[in-house]
Amino acid sequence: MKFKIALRLAFSAALLGSVPAVQAQSVCLPSPRLLTTMPMGGQVGTTVEITITGEHLEGAEELRFSNPALVAKPKLDDKGAVVPNVYVVTIGADCPLGIHEARLMTRLGLSSSRVFNVGALPETTRDRSNTSLETAYPIALDSVCNAVMTKQGIDYYRFEAEQGQRVVIDCAAMGIESKLKPVLIVADEKGADLQVERRGGAIDFTAPSSGAYVIKVHDLTYNGGPHYFYRLAIRTAEGDALVPPFPAVQTVSSFSWPPPGLAAAAPLSEAEPNNEQAEAQPITLPCDIAGSFFPAADVDVFEFTAKKGEVWWIEVASERLGLATDPAIVVQHVSGSGAEEKLTDVVELSDIPSPVKVSSNGYSYDGPPYNAGSTDILGKLEIQQDGVHRLQIRDLFGGTRKDPRNIYRLVIRKAAPDFAVVGWALHMNLRNGDRNALSKPVALRGGATMALEVVVVRRDGFDGEIELLMENLPAGVTASGLKIPAGASRGIMLVTAAEDAPRGVSNATFLGRATINGETVTRPGRIASMQWPVPNAWSEIPNPRLLIDVPVSVSGTELAPITVEPAEDKLWEVAAGEKLAIPLSLTRRSEFSGANINFKTYGAGFEGAPAFDVPLGAEISIVNLDLAALKTPPGEYVIAFYGSAVTKYKQNPEAEPQDIADIVVSEPITIRVKPAE
Repeated sequence: MKFKIALRLAFSAALLGSVPAVQAQSVCLPSPRLLTTMPMGGQVGTTVEITITGEHLEGAEELRFSNPALVAKPKLDDKGAVVPNVYVVTIGADCPLGIHEARLMTRLGLSSSRVFNVGALPETTRDRSNTSLETAYPIALDSVCNAVMTKQGIDYYRFEAEQGQRVVIDCAAMGIESKLKPVLIVADEKGADLQVERRGGAIDFTAPSSGAYVIKVHDLTYNGGPHYFYRLAIRTAEGDALVPPFPAVQTVSSFSWPPPGLAAAAPLSEAEPNNEQAEAQPITLPCDIAGSFFPAADVDVFEFTAKKGEVWWIEVASERLGLATDPAIVVQHVSGSGAEEKLTDVVELSDIPSPVKVSSNGYSYDGPPYNAGSTDILGKLEIQQDGVHRLQIRDLFGGTRKDPRNIYRLVIRKAAPDFAVVGWALHMNLRNGDRNALSKPVALRGGATMALEVVVVRRDGFDGEIELLMENLPAGVTASGLKIPAGASRGIMLVTAAEDAPRGVSNATFLGRATINGETVTRPGRIASMQWPVPNAWSEIPNPRLLIDVPVSVSGTELAPITVEPAEDKLWEVAAGEKLAIPLSLTRRSEFSGANINFKTYGAGFEGAPAFDVPLGAEISIVNLDLAALKTPPGEYVIAFYGSAVTKYKQNPEAEPQDIADIVVSEPITIRVKPAE
């Protein structure tokens, strides 16, 4: 097997010295991106016609979904010709309700995704302007209307309700990847406001009399346009029945929930009133409890007995359930009673920290624009004294909010060491003003390698090393993981397409594997991506999310601009404390700016290696690794080199070349370090 290093998407601030600050250059070779579908969903068991838009969608063919119960075919006109960018989607009667991924296969491979919603209610798509009370669009009870927000305007809708009828009005926007920050208003038939919701929530409205009512929708800053789409739902409800929110995309933080083996529903429920110390709800450890931060400023108090020396782990999920909450816990030991009662703090818990430093400004100059941490809780409780203890849980954001849908799951358990992993395409930047945070599908050119940064949240004290694997890849594609070392939080997954890899696509499986308590444990990993390509994070805040699946594709039509590979194909062996020389050869398929590629090294045991230059004009260059300076102990290691270059890329043979900066990443190189003689 040859070890290849190929030009890949993005650019690292750590590598910046060798790249000239060319103002006209851009970052990342073109990737296909699906940006909009209209409508954004449909009713289960029906057929819907959708129109798509995007970028770099040349040669578009099949529209694919993450669930096979969704089938798309190009629309044909009366003469049997394909109507560009229009598809007819059949939603099978067995299609699960909720969020699905839609992607387009293009000349450059499979595009980034846009979510497609499948619901149970009848759906319409607004087909005319409705920016005044007089032009209000009719919407039926228990239905969904798909629309695009009118820029610098207000969209009006009209519905009929009976006196005393309860109607819940919801506007799906940010949860379905829209840029809209919706403001919802229910008004009387003359347009006088009755209820307003400015924070993206639903309006629970009870009609004061029978007749017509008006819904007004606008963006918080009155923005609009194709990327400001929404789904307006109006649902009737009886009594105090809880009306669930629209299904929504998952935040990156959600990858660490639930812990393995957790029941789908908690066996216990919070029982109000339990706000005061004297009303504490008795529980027995271990426990698994469902509760809610309701009403506003709610504090739930639980009481249990424990013995000195016991160690418990407390985990809370709320923000990872897709809610704008910030749980906090205080556990106190209780001694005495009545007026003599004394409370002694044992532990305070809040926030799961990000495994790696996150960008402070929304792009990757000082860290990735992904936050794998959470405002939820995962922490240790060590009992210091025998006796009664009280646990108080509250939402730090909940002082003024009265939404029973702000729920939580509280789990207290003995240590169950485990882990969860999430990865994303490396996001790297130039110093010359580029601030990109781009959605990057794993769409490979022949001879190219894509690097995914992988991080881990460790559960209940697990501290071992973690192998990274990716399976079920297209023909001609291989993947190798640079493991997460013991005690560390970061690894690298490399996905490589051979130079002659045929055009293809498959749903891959991303895994983490470790040894826990003497047993091999394998956990599914998640992949995250930007919802929208952000060329300049100074003008737009990047917004990432988890993907439902892990598609990998090969274009079969375009090759990487450069491949760098060891001149010898072998396992590299060296004694501890000695030097290792690896000859590299370059194959260039494009012109480049600059004389050198400056490389650094990925991989535990070798990341302290100094940077080195590889001349772009040289056929062979030597990499020298000094194991004495690195203090690398005996063992088997997997490493890769990464650098950067500016290529003169042509979108097609007739196009003018464009300067594009990209990263150069190698396939893994296995090195066996033997004990010193």
